[in-house]
Amino acid sequence: MRSGRESGKPADDGWSSRITCTVNGVEHDLTLDNRTTLLDALRERLGLTGSKKGCDHGQCGSCTVLLDGRRVKSCLILAVTLDGRTVVSVEGLAGAEGLAPIQAAFIAHDAFQCGYCTPGQLCSAQGMFDEVARDWPSAVTEDLTAPVQLTDPEIRERMSGNLCRCAAYPNIVAAVREAAAR
Repeated sequence: MRSGRESGKPADDGWSSRITCTVNGVEHDLTLDNRTTLLDALRERLGLTGSKKGCDHGQCGSCTVLLDGRRVKSCLILAVTLDGRTVVSVEGLAGAEGLAPIQAAFIAHDAFQCGYCTPGQLCSAQGMFDEVARDWPSAVTEDLTAPVQLTDPEIRERMSGNLCRCAAYPNIVAAVREAAAR
């Protein structure tokens, strides 16, 4: 992985860098202020407003996106570190065939109330599925030698970085459980 100093190409003004990154399958060449977060680049420069700015401190998870397949809090990532990297936001989860299984499960289980946290919840769940496929344990994984099973405690632990102020947690767990079974 490249550091920000190696990845961003300084622009003429000394305060900006040029990067090329792929967002939701589309390559973008951007010149960004070095202080711009990934969240602000997505929302303000690319018009992808699905990821939400909640706490702006990485505590609520409403800004969660996938960076090279791993879930990250986009409010904590400087965009200049993204040169050559791939980002998937909530807008990129659905495919040509329709909604991603996690999106369909959220609808089927009414796993949202106000919907503010939903984009982050969806991206976090999608990233979690990849972690489970790689047999990465969590803090509550009981048997570290067996394949990870997405039990309700596993789901709750793995999704604990995404807060829902409306307390739709039982429905979120049910939706994640259903999507994981597909």
